[in-house]
Amino acid sequence: MTTHPIIFVLNGPNLNLLGTREPEIYGTQTLDDIGAMLVEQADGLGLAIDMRQSNHEGHLIDWLHEAQEVGAKAVLLNAGGYTHTSIAIHDAIKSIKVPVIEVHLSDPHKREEFRHISYIGMAAVACFAGHGAKSYTLALDAAAKL
Repeated sequence: MTTHPIIFVLNGPNLNLLGTREPEIYGTQTLDDIGAMLVEQADGLGLAIDMRQSNHEGHLIDWLHEAQEVGAKAVLLNAGGYTHTSIAIHDAIKSIKVPVIEVHLSDPHKREEFRHISYIGMAAVACFAGHGAKSYTLALDAAAKL
């Protein structure tokens, strides 16, 4: 019996509030809605999804390390506000061989100036932003081609 290659989908602070948090920016889909969409897409691509969310920086770092340990094919990472602040997450991405794809629902470059710097993007292999929930599906398609 063969198992499907696994894609970690890691979500950072406040993404647990999707669907109700600033829907004019982030849309009305919940993180569970996005997860269900990704599981269905992954099945068609011969992949498996391990989707997680935490408001804590250290959890995201531990999960990046875990992705390496279990031999994940790729990580899709929406680090939320940590995108613009976390050198520690940047360093964790650089310390693993698993490719990390940055994901954002909105386009940070069309928002406040402090969102224009991405420490995640400096270490990621690609970025999909500004497409709402479709940013995740575009990133999953890219991960499947790695």
